Amino acid sequence: MQHRGEIIKKAVYKSGFSITELAKRLGKSRRWVYLMFENPSVSLDVVLQLEKIIHYNFSKEIKEIRPSNIEFIESISGNQTEKYSEEYWKNKYLRLLEEYNDLLKINNSK
Repeated sequence: MQHRGEIIKKAVYKSGFSITELAKRLGKSRRWVYLMFENPSVSLDVVLQLEKIIHYNFSKEIKEIRPSNIEFIESISGNQTEKYSEEYWKNKYLRLLEEYNDLLKINNSK
């Protein structure tokens, strides 16, 4: 499993962004940021916030971040066409449907 905290830590140090400024922009304490670096399962919401703050694309290192999600976020902030929004929701629906089917299979096998 990927250790998201370590991936984030490397990206933050590579960006040259100070921990103090990062904590301030996240609305958290410096201690919280250091604890995040130790957390192997940092939430995707936090990862996406960090992308915007330090201007780093985590989609190559963190598999759960898909280009369709990134395009959707950019479309909201950049006022792009609604095409991205439709694509995002379609992909999200399909992913949830697949996860639901997997859960049904697991339940039926018990």
